[in-house]
Amino acid sequence: MIARRSFLGLAGGAVVMSRVSWSADEFPSMLDHILLGCSDLDEGVAFVEQHTGVRAGIGGVHPGRGTRNALLSLGPRRYLEIIAPDPAQKGISSSRLKVIEQLKTPRLIGWAAHVNDINAAVNKLRESGVKYEGPESGSRRRPNGRMLQWKSVGLVDDRDGLLPFFIEWGAGTIHPSVDASAGCRLEKFAVEGPDPADLSKTFQQLALDVPVERAEKMALRAKIVGTKATLEVGS
Repeated sequence: MIARRSFLGLAGGAVVMSRVSWSADEFPSMLDHILLGCSDLDEGVAFVEQHTGVRAGIGGVHPGRGTRNALLSLGPRRYLEIIAPDPAQKGISSSRLKVIEQLKTPRLIGWAAHVNDINAAVNKLRESGVKYEGPESGSRRRPNGRMLQWKSVGLVDDRDGLLPFFIEWGAGTIHPSVDASAGCRLEKFAVEGPDPADLSKTFQQLALDVPVERAEKMALRAKIVGTKATLEVGS
């Protein structure tokens, strides 16, 4: 298993792995959620259900961002967010929205790492010389009317989603993994690329324990075990 480290700790590192060295349940300890982008939410939900046997529940919309989502719990404090354009929000333009609008099939487009203090996380990024954007406040109203609130910080260069953004959930906010559709667990999550040493150095700078695999192209990879099948998906 991967050694567990805090994002706020000075020492951190990535685990460099060959493509055949997986052991069970390997993923960043601070992983909060994985984003599966799709051009149509219903199709994305159906895709995940087909490959896991579990149907994700509707999460809600992101006002002003042009997206809506459905959620699937992957265990304590982590979940899969199926994110797609919201047809009801018109005239919104963003780089992330443009990406998911053009997707032909669902794929991973990013991930989030949770922190307890977003301001302390910002200080750590600044001290490490990592350029960032934020903190930015966000909210989403759940179907039951309850509001979710959070603050997030993104990296100026996230290497097309390979590097995470950081999220602090608001006080009193129930983490989405608690009441999202259950029945799945995350078995593997890794970053892969042709230069694992370089990727590892980057994650060390961010003090994140991220499995890194060698591959021809840089990508995110996840393995989600469901009630009837297993979903293996990449970026």
